[in-house]
Amino acid sequence: MSFADLGLSDETLRAVTEAGYTEPTPVQAAAIQPVLMMRDLIAIAQTGTGKTASFVLPMIDILAHGRARARMPRSLILEPTRELAAQVAENFEKYGKYHKLSMALLIGGVQMGDQVAALEKGVDVLIATPGRLMDLFQRGKILLTGCSMLVIDEADRMLDMGFIPDIEEICTKLPTSRQTLLFSATMPPPIKKLADKFLSNPKQIEVARTGSTNASIEQVLVTTTSRGKRETLRGLLRVEDVKTAIIFANRKTTVRELNQSLRRHGFASGEIHGDMDQSSRLKELDRFKAGEINILVASDVAARGLDIKGVSHVYNFDAPWHPDDYVHRIGRTGRAGATGKAFTLITDEDAENIANIEKLTGQTIPRIEGAKAEKAEAPAPRAERPARPERAERPAREERSTSSRRERAPRERDRRDAPAQHHNTPEPIATDADINWNGPVPAFLSVRIAD
Repeated sequence: MSFADLGLSDETLRAVTEAGYTEPTPVQAAAIQPVLMMRDLIAIAQTGTGKTASFVLPMIDILAHGRARARMPRSLILEPTRELAAQVAENFEKYGKYHKLSMALLIGGVQMGDQVAALEKGVDVLIATPGRLMDLFQRGKILLTGCSMLVIDEADRMLDMGFIPDIEEICTKLPTSRQTLLFSATMPPPIKKLADKFLSNPKQIEVARTGSTNASIEQVLVTTTSRGKRETLRGLLRVEDVKTAIIFANRKTTVRELNQSLRRHGFASGEIHGDMDQSSRLKELDRFKAGEINILVASDVAARGLDIKGVSHVYNFDAPWHPDDYVHRIGRTGRAGATGKAFTLITDEDAENIANIEKLTGQTIPRIEGAKAEKAEAPAPRAERPARPERAERPAREERSTSSRRERAPRERDRRDAPAQHHNTPEPIATDADINWNGPVPAFLSVRIAD
């Protein structure tokens, strides 16, 4: 089957061809025609299957007929995160370039004035996160009575983030005769209840078993220790032919510290997490897409839906707490028919999390030892320590103070650079190559201690 067999317009087909696609993915082949026929739709599809285009392409053709009015968007797409919303907007620009459709992006972290100005002109497509949409609605800046299409994307992620009450309220503001499309990787009971309440006789499609992972992704569990995780990760990065990689960690502090550690060891890495403002997050994503950096350390804010071409590897520095997050994390690689590798670093404390992941995915993931994964990594040569210069005599009190600072600073450095722990037991002092002198250096002591 080709895209031409799905009933899309010549203009849309031209844009799809120029984007380099010739055959639809299974979810696209199953979803596009029912959407064009104005049916409600429930689509259960694992990440990386091309589901964004399965609603963007038919929406473009449907919205090509009609005219937008001020403050009354003709269609609404709800996304759980700013990054996903921005990505859907990019899809509309790419596939809708031969149609004269207007679009507005309502997300937090950017100036509200420009968004309000766009709404005043009238938009065909409104892409929004629930929080910013509710804010503008309550300010009277937007009317939803003219919205004839609603897309709820990543519905299970919406559930995880606590957005379901907002979505239910938004649905009550829309016309009852609208067309509603719901996309989700899983179908937990609250999402099924939402679908039963707000969708009318929907067409249901499922292109992969709930909780299944992409068969084109090679998955490996790498056993290590809490103290040895960074060294194990660096070994994997050096052994593997890594073109571009995303490394996931459970905590924002771990993301920041791990990125700093990787950069100190010569890797071209960047970071993205929830504490960054929107412009910084988008800038870092652009650097990654442009190849300025080839490693992106991320929290789960980036785990779902980001479609970055050519990601060869995914590394779970921390085993995810929720098994669904494992499916979404590793789905950043092996997209659109490509192959990929996913490594998850595990310690003895991760046994329950891994058991839940294997239960959800219905498979036993192969295990290797961290030492074996690192065996091809040649140890970095250590620089010789320069001879210590002669010191002039100083009062005993000052010498004791200097000595105290020198002994204390590495220990503080160790604690800052040690991997984040998910329990309350104290972490032993790390001794890997991350540790460098970082304290104040007196003028008379110009010694550099290398890795």
